[in-house]
Amino acid sequence: MKTLIKNDWQDVLGPEFEKAYYLKLHDFLKREYATQIIHPDMYHIFEAFEWTPFSEVKVCILGQDPYHGPNQAHGCSFSVLPGVRIPPSLVNIYKELQSDLGIKPVNHGYLEKWAKQGVLLLNTVLTVRNGQTFSHRGKGWEQLTDAAIKKLSDVRVLLFLFFGVDRHRTR
Repeated sequence: MKTLIKNDWQDVLGPEFEKAYYLKLHDFLKREYATQIIHPDMYHIFEAFEWTPFSEVKVCILGQDPYHGPNQAHGCSFSVLPGVRIPPSLVNIYKELQSDLGIKPVNHGYLEKWAKQGVLLLNTVLTVRNGQTFSHRGKGWEQLTDAAIKKLSDVRVLLFLFFGVDRHRTR
């Protein structure tokens, strides 16, 4: 089995990478990356898992799919790379944090610090075509991310925050 995630998530999700749905998804992604502009870069698809090991997850913030504009998505829901304008969805999260908890918003959208503190920034779909929201929905990502969420909820009590996610589809 090829190592896709370089921490304890590999052991947790490794069996998923051998299943038929994931192999089909992998073939789909190879074609997509060869013929389309896809976000995030293929080397950052699993960044949320890389930044927040399974054993360190305290909170899971679940989004829908990656931002679909150039230089926005980097594998973590709601986070953008340094120097990229803060997206409206994250501005709204910041406003709620300030309103509810008195936490002053920062002037960037790079959420690595959150991830390193145990906040898993996970989208239900991990890739998207440039400019085409939901373009990779239904291709297999949901099965993988559902497996991750189930594994987390099986071993500990966590806080799950769902932003813009269809609550009837997600477990």
